[in-house]
Amino acid sequence: MAFKPANNIQDLQYFGEFGGVNPSISDSSTYTFLSAKKMFDTFEGNADGCYLYSRHSSPSNLYLGEALAAMEGTETANVTASGMGAITPVLMQLCGADDHIVSSRTIYGGSYAFLKNFAPKFNIKTTFVDITKLDIVEASITKNTKVLYCESVSNPLLEVADIKGLSAIAKRHNLKLVVDNTFSPLSISPVKLGADVVIHSLTKFINGTSDTVAGVICGTQEFINDLRNVNNGACMLLGSTMDSFRSASVLKNLRTLHIRMQQHSYNASYLAEKFEADGLKTVYPGLKSHPSHELFKSMMNEKYGFGGMLTIDVGDQKKANDLMELMQEKNLGYLAVSLGFYKTLFSAPGSSTSSEIPENEQIEMGLSDGLIRFSIGLDADIKRTYQIMRECMEQLDILKPELV
Repeated sequence: MAFKPANNIQDLQYFGEFGGVNPSISDSSTYTFLSAKKMFDTFEGNADGCYLYSRHSSPSNLYLGEALAAMEGTETANVTASGMGAITPVLMQLCGADDHIVSSRTIYGGSYAFLKNFAPKFNIKTTFVDITKLDIVEASITKNTKVLYCESVSNPLLEVADIKGLSAIAKRHNLKLVVDNTFSPLSISPVKLGADVVIHSLTKFINGTSDTVAGVICGTQEFINDLRNVNNGACMLLGSTMDSFRSASVLKNLRTLHIRMQQHSYNASYLAEKFEADGLKTVYPGLKSHPSHELFKSMMNEKYGFGGMLTIDVGDQKKANDLMELMQEKNLGYLAVSLGFYKTLFSAPGSSTSSEIPENEQIEMGLSDGLIRFSIGLDADIKRTYQIMRECMEQLDILKPELV
C-alpha cells in the first residue's frame, strides 16, 4: 500500500493548555525551575518535558518538528530559522576538516555557494556531479567522502534523483545520504527510499503563504540529538533558532498541505501538457518526455502528483523578461523568487536564484538565460489561466496565434 504521510499529520493531537484545538504558543525565551537540580538535569538533557532556553528547544518548535517527522516518516525533526539554516548545520555536523562531499551539480544557488565557496574555509571539499548518472556519482567518492547530497527534484532544472540508487551507493561506502525535499513534499518520501536525513525549506510549499522563512531537518533521534548537543551540536552552536510564533503558524498551514499539493500538481500537470503541445521546450516530471518520468513514478506517493514546479525555455533573456512582466501585468502571478505560494510565481533562475553558479557552469548544466521557472499556484480555473498565458506568448511572438 502506498505510504500516505499526510494521514500521520492529521492523526496528531496537540491541545492547548486551556483545551484549545491549537496548541498554545510558547511566548518565552527562558523557562523557570522550582529547583536548581531540575535546571541542572534539564541542561544535561536528563529531564523529559522540561525546557531551559528557547535556543535549545521550545514547546512550539517541538510540536512542529514532531508533525514534520510524521510527514517524512523519521524518528524526530529539528526546525530552524531558514532552509539554509537547516542545510548548513547538517553538512557541518557530518563533515570536518579534510572531509569530502559529493553533491548534485544542479541545486539551489545558496546551497551551491555554501559548498563551493564557504565550506572550503573549513577544508571541506565538494565534487559536483550529474546526480542522474549513478556511475559518475560512485566514481567521485574518495576515502574522505562523508556525504552524498542532492535534491529530490533539483532547483531549477527539475532533475530527479534516484534516491534508492543513491542510498545503495551510500550504504556501500558508509556515507550519509542527505536529501533536500523542498520541491516535492508528500509526493516523494526520501526516508522510505533510503535517505538518512531529509531537509526542507518550510518557507515554500509546506508553509504555503510566503510570510515565513523557516527550515527543518528530519532524521534519527541520535542525529537530531547530535545537532542539539550543547557542546558540539551545529544547530545549537550556530544558533539558527526558529521563532515560536512562526512555528505555530507553519503548524497550522501544514494541516492543509495534502490538499494544496494535489491542486499545485494538477494545475502544473495541465499547463505542462498544454505548453509542450504548443511546441514550447517544457520540463516537468509528469511529462512522458521528462528523462526521469518513470523514475519519479516509481518513487512517488501517487495521490500527490508530480509537484507544482515546471520550466519553459523561451529562447533568450529578453523574451523571458518580457513574458514574465506581461504575465504579471495580466495578474497571472508574480515576478518573484521562491515557490509554493497560492499564486503562481515565476523567475529567470540564471539571473536570480541560481546566479551564484558561474555562467560557464550554468551553460554546462543546461541552464539557459531563456529559462523561466514556474511555481504553479492554486488557480481554480486553470484553463482560463492557460488561455491568458498563451495570449501573452502570442503577443510576444513566442507562440504563433491560434488558428480560428
